[in-house]
Amino acid sequence: MKRADQLQPLSRQHHLGLHIGRHAKECADHPEKIAEHWQALISYISDMRHHFKIEDHLIGTALQPYRDANPEVAVALDTLDKQHKSLHQAMKDMPESEGNSVTVLQVRALGSLLYDHVRFEERELFLIVEKYLTKEELDAIYEASPDSIKRPEESR
Repeated sequence: MKRADQLQPLSRQHHLGLHIGRHAKECADHPEKIAEHWQALISYISDMRHHFKIEDHLIGTALQPYRDANPEVAVALDTLDKQHKSLHQAMKDMPESEGNSVTVLQVRALGSLLYDHVRFEERELFLIVEKYLTKEELDAIYEASPDSIKRPEESR
């Protein structure tokens, strides 16, 4: 799916999240695999704090004026908020070990939550962002994205 140039760095980060989430959803009930998937999940979600801030603050704030007149925007903003809170809460509720007390069901649940969240953003939220946000708002999202995920040909 062709994505607005300004959203491509965020989509690149999503690609890894889909991969990690999908594999965690299918985690084998073996201590070594549980630890491996758990570590991948917590590392990815921890690394995504800045990404979440971009979505919550730049995207959420820019879409807010459209909430009342456009039910699709209201639903998307509510879903984004709910999913981000669920991911953060799941991380708080999980043990800090690398799998010793984490169950396969917990790994699968967090993997599903992450996978479903990324798919929502790619299939629904970003389409709404592209529809409603101005070039300047999209450029601000791009500028806030980490340089490490930008490509030289994208420079603005």
